[in-house]
Amino acid sequence: MSTPVIPNFTVSDYAKFALAGAIGCGITHGAMTPIDVVKTRIQLEPTVYNTGMFGSIKKIVGAEGAGALLTGLGPTVLGYSMQGAFKFGGYELFKKQFIDLLGYETAKNYKDAVYIGSAAIAEFFADIALCPLEATRIRLVSQPTFANGLVGGFSRILREEGVGSFYNGFTPILFKQIPYNIAKFLTFERAAEQIYKLVPTPKDQLSSVATTGVNLCAGVIAGCMAALVSQPADTLLSKVNKTKKAPGQSTLGLLAQLAKELGVRGSFAGLPTRLVMVGTLTSLQFALYGSIKGALGTPPSVELGKGGH
Repeated sequence: MSTPVIPNFTVSDYAKFALAGAIGCGITHGAMTPIDVVKTRIQLEPTVYNTGMFGSIKKIVGAEGAGALLTGLGPTVLGYSMQGAFKFGGYELFKKQFIDLLGYETAKNYKDAVYIGSAAIAEFFADIALCPLEATRIRLVSQPTFANGLVGGFSRILREEGVGSFYNGFTPILFKQIPYNIAKFLTFERAAEQIYKLVPTPKDQLSSVATTGVNLCAGVIAGCMAALVSQPADTLLSKVNKTKKAPGQSTLGLLAQLAKELGVRGSFAGLPTRLVMVGTLTSLQFALYGSIKGALGTPPSVELGKGGH
């Protein structure tokens, strides 16, 4: 079998990858805001919100009104649009760099390592962009009277606590998001590859509807795997943005303290809700990403198997 022609992506191509990722992540995370509000409340106050997802929704709406379910919408859309640009655009960039560095055949033989490395590096840069807005979102959800929306919450944290406060959660975000992104892209690539093997029609002859269906199916599998892998760190992230450090205490020290307090069971609080949320949004993200790339006329991603997106 001959080695496929490896495309030389332009800056414009990478900009389109990033734009497709930004739109896909911004739309899906924005749509999931009500579920994310419930998940965060369950993680922060499990004794209060102890009646599952639907019971907690009723409790929040009853006490604060339906508008409370959209708390943090602004920072969610902006933060995850920025993260999506770096996440998807960066993944395409670093995957291509690894393939160019290793050569196609070597990269294909070690494709899991290529997927893992590309996802990890892309996520590191994505988290630098996301962290301040995620800190603002969690503060708005955990303290509903803290500020009125994105600008008010962001400016109050900046004014009262300084720039460093936005990055209190950077370490747990890395612990959460890097394994999450590795599981997300690695599982997606492998799941899509297996699904395409089961489909008798060659991938390049499939309709856009069929391709979107494959992306949705592989995305659900990838999302559930990513949620399981990253759940303990997600719970810690919610806690660390609400808990002030003791004098002289490091972020790692605070994380160790919170992890000990939570225990294994507490670390997985809100997991069923998060499986629903992450499985759905990951599936939709990959479907939207593929469709938007097609609409923008972006060249196909470099493939190391029959999968890809």
